[in-house]
Amino acid sequence: MAESGKFPSDLLLVICLVILTNIFILVPLLSESFIRTAFGLPMVLFLPGYALIAALFPSKEDLDGIERIALSFGLSIAVVPLIGLGLNYTSWGIRLIPVLVSLSAFTLVMCGIANYRRKKMPEDRRFEAPFKASTLALWAEILEKPEKKADKILTVILIFSILISVGTLIYVIVTPKEGKHFTEFYILGPEGMADNYPTVYTPGESGTVIVGVVNHEYQTVNYTLDVRLENKSLALPENLKHISLGHNMTWKEPVTITPPFEGMDMKLEFLLYDDTEKSVPYRDLHLWINVSEEV
Repeated sequence: MAESGKFPSDLLLVICLVILTNIFILVPLLSESFIRTAFGLPMVLFLPGYALIAALFPSKEDLDGIERIALSFGLSIAVVPLIGLGLNYTSWGIRLIPVLVSLSAFTLVMCGIANYRRKKMPEDRRFEAPFKASTLALWAEILEKPEKKADKILTVILIFSILISVGTLIYVIVTPKEGKHFTEFYILGPEGMADNYPTVYTPGESGTVIVGVVNHEYQTVNYTLDVRLENKSLALPENLKHISLGHNMTWKEPVTITPPFEGMDMKLEFLLYDDTEKSVPYRDLHLWINVSEEV
């Protein structure tokens, strides 16, 4: 069984795509680019299955190219949820970095096994993706075959039409349409539930609520939080007063309230301002509280 030092071109392409996907997801400046999605889709929908198929069927007699591509999509859809299920029972959980590392490791290991198994069989039986040969044959078909000039022109137009269609499809996938722009603003009780809010106080007593802000504005927004009792602002730490969030980011922190004076049915307001309008609250919430010596 002759071995060759040449690494299979299809497996090398898979490894390069895995590396590029990790770069465009993990590097902060690149992770905001639409290219991240363009690399992420094959990482989830195709590459793990292709690497597994390559490891299971190293011979070109096992499967042809079309069967490998079809099974690659199917096995990827099967493998990725299984990896996620396994991560769910670990301390890492189903989060971006653990999922990315697991998929990358699985794909690279399968590529290594596929390369090892191909080298253990005769060279004429190994599966190879004939990228170069296919490209040369295609151009020979277009340029060298004795056809009418009009037929050649139509063939070229057809190929470019297919390429444009595929490019348009990729652009639509990786450039999702923006939805409605809005900000979530909510308050929860001290247990993190939408009940058991502290509404009854004695003088000097403090209560805690959890304030949450979620940015769906498709841009970074600088918010300002103001808590008022009977229209009088209460003191807040700077880290609670000024909040900067990128798109789809969430801020949720406990806010301690210490009413400075007594009263019944007083309005405790939570006002959220954005950086476009400083005089009118962008979002507002309120509770009615009582502060007295009698409990």
